[in-house]
Formats: sequence, C-alpha cells, structure tokens
Amino acid sequence: MTSIRYWRAPLLALAAVLLLVPHPASARDPGSSPAPVPAAATPDRPTYDVKLRGDADGSHWTGRQTVSFRNAARTPLRSVDIRLWGNGTYGCGAPDKPSPVQVGRVEGGTPGPLTVDCTALRIALPAPLPYGARASVSFDVAITVPDRVHRFGRDGAHRYLGNALPLLSVRDAQGRHLDPDVGFGESFYTLAGDFRVVLDHPEALVVPATGTTTRRAGAPGRTVSTSVARGVRDFVWAAGPFRSKSVTTPGGVRLNAYWTASTPAEGIALDLRNAVASVDEFGKRFGRYPYGELDLVMSDTLDDFGNMEFPGLVLLWTEPEGSAVVHEIAHQWFYGIVGKDQFAAPWLDESFAQYATELYYGDPTATCWEDQGMWPSETAALTRSMAYYADGHRTEFFRVVYPRGACALHDLERELGGPAMASMLRGYVRDHWLGVATTAAFKRAAQAATAKDLGPFWREHRIL
Repeated sequence: MTSIRYWRAPLLALAAVLLLVPHPASARDPGSSPAPVPAAATPDRPTYDVKLRGDADGSHWTGRQTVSFRNAARTPLRSVDIRLWGNGTYGCGAPDKPSPVQVGRVEGGTPGPLTVDCTALRIALPAPLPYGARASVSFDVAITVPDRVHRFGRDGAHRYLGNALPLLSVRDAQGRHLDPDVGFGESFYTLAGDFRVVLDHPEALVVPATGTTTRRAGAPGRTVSTSVARGVRDFVWAAGPFRSKSVTTPGGVRLNAYWTASTPAEGIALDLRNAVASVDEFGKRFGRYPYGELDLVMSDTLDDFGNMEFPGLVLLWTEPEGSAVVHEIAHQWFYGIVGKDQFAAPWLDESFAQYATELYYGDPTATCWEDQGMWPSETAALTRSMAYYADGHRTEFFRVVYPRGACALHDLERELGGPAMASMLRGYVRDHWLGVATTAAFKRAAQAATAKDLGPFWREHRIL
C-alpha cells in the first residue's frame, strides 16, 4: 500500500508516490473533555495487551495478543472483527509463502474463516455481550516483515512494522466496516484505545515505538522494551541499528529522532528543527499534543515509499532538504486525535494536514482555487471515498484530496475570517478529541461560525 505526502523544502513540492479503560487526563487536551464516541460505534474503549519476541534481525515476531473491549451499542454484540491490515498487499499468500500476519489459537470466542483477502477475521463471542459490558479475546500472533521498502517492510538492516498489529474493526450506523486495502491511501477505521506492548528483542536492535517506552535487560544478549500508549488508534514499531537523539520542544514535547547510517545529517537537522517548531505551533493552534513524546524515524532510502504517519511515530523519507515531517506531524491531530473513517472520507485528514502544513510554512494561497484549474472529472469531489478512487479514479486522489482540499480550507478561512477560522477549528478538534468526526460535523461547525449561508461555498468546492 502506498500513499502520497506533500512536503516543502523550501518551496512546496510533491513527495514521491508512495500511518480500555476511560482515557486518563494525560491523554486529553488540557481544559477539555473528549467527545464521546457515538453509541453506535462499537466495540469501543479497547485495550491491547501484546507480548512478542523478535528474531535476530527483527524480521519475525511471535507471541500473544489480548484485546479487551466494551459494547457501546444498545443491541447485544455477538461477534467482533479483527483486521489484519498487514496482509493487505499479499492477501492469503500461497502454501510456500503464507500471509505476513497470522493469528491462531483463539480464546474468548470462535473464529470464522479469514475474509477480505485475509485481512479480516470474525470471532463469534460465546454469549451475546450486552450494552456497556466488556469482554476480551486472545490469540497467537506471528508476523513476518515483507521483503519490500514500505511502512510494513524492510530497509536494509532496518525493519518497519506499520499496520502489522491486528486491530479491532468498527461497526456503526453504517454497519460493519470491512473495507478492503485498495493499495494506496488509507483504508483504516479504528477507535482510540490503550496499548501495552512488550517486545523481547536482541539488544543490538534499537526499537522506536508508539507510546512511552521503558527498557530492561532480558535473557543474555536480549532487551525487553515495554511501550505504553493511551488514547491512540494504532501501534507501530521499528527495529534496527538506528542512531538516535532526543530533544524537548519549548512546549514540553519530547522528540526522539532515529535515523539510518546513510541518512544525511542536513536532513536530520532540518527535520528536527521543523518538528520542534511545528508540534508546538499545532499544539497552540489545535490543542496541546497529548502523548508527551513523538518518534521521528528517518531514512534516505524510502523514496519508493515516502512518508507515513502513525500515532506517536512518523516514518520519514529524509533527504538533505528534509522530508514531509510537518505534514506527518499535522496528522497527529487529523486522523490521530480527531479520528474518522479513512476509507469513507480521506479528505478529513489529508486535506487538513496539508492545510496545516501550508499555514506553518506561510505559503501564498490567495489564488490557489483558480490555480487548480478545472476539476479532473464531472464526478470528482472532495468528499469522495477510497472506493471511488479505487474504481478508475486513482489519479484524482492525488490531484483532489491534497491540493484542492487544502485550498478549500484556505478559501473557507477567507470566507470566515482568520480569527473565526482558527477558533472554529480549535473547537472542532476539541469537540472530537479522541473521537470520530465526519464531513457533516465539520460543515456544522463551520456554519455555526458565521451568519453567512455556506451552502454555495460547499457546492462550489464540492464538499458534498
């Protein structure tokens, strides 16, 4: 699966085609409360307890995972769906080359057959779970890192395990979300939860990961890294002989930089400067970054893939002129903190992250809508789903969601006025903090910020 990320160094350029128990105060915006996930979105408040052992170079990880969850729906919950997104590119594999992510020995329910190209596993619960009650399922996990340069793949001696960990799928008023991995963009839809992931690995491997990590000595020659993350939608880690450095922003966010030996020093320094400045700026603009620390994992050989955001960790293709670090950090708010269905509404994170990036750099946008020219087709619209883009409209995804979406938000700022737009966006983030947003919710927030009828604006910008 590939994605595209915009970056600017120093001009905006296009990167190559290519991220419970109630949440504690530490995972919230100070002075605000998370908007509750709509009751129809279930199972919610998930907790993931994972213990995995890695082999000599981090290519294989085996262990066990337990997922606990609550039924937030008024109707009894009879089954849950586990998504194995790491199988998206490879499907069900072959007898001599099985899928990269496999589960087995399920407890707490009865597993059915793998579906959706072996990316979905339905587990029937032993008894219907009533509203508000909790249950859990456990299963063995075996992960083999694919031989490709990718967010779930290999980069020389380095391994990246993005979208590798099985996650709970969501069902809501639209039904079960069992969308396919279409090979570009993101198809993922998860609810914020808590993770405790214990990774037993060779001490020679440096292992950046989502959350706050503590390390202790394990068996001879091995280290046990325990990462705890609260209020996040996914968990990612990497493994390899990374070099590293940590800095703290003036706003108090710890940035942990990891890079491969060939990553240029100029790019590392530039990424760190932009990361320090942008995470604090976005915190002031949208609400304080809630996780305390953020990992930057950098390599100069990710050109066939690019950059990718995950909660608490961003994967960066870093050249001497830097990377898309600002765009990926903006995603910590738009998709990470303000969640949404990434398959149904890709614009709600990509357009917003690109808009935030252009604000950070102060890019001129006064004529951006006119500069875009005609729409690429009569059916193109900002609010199309990944199903539309996968059905013969792939180029529109890159032409519409990023530049047109960001420009529409700049135009909305001109419509509302700068202070009103800033206030509206901060309120929108606050109201959906660690929850799930929709296009309709955003349109309501924008309309509430002005006495003007925004109907003509939505129609002109094809925000349907």
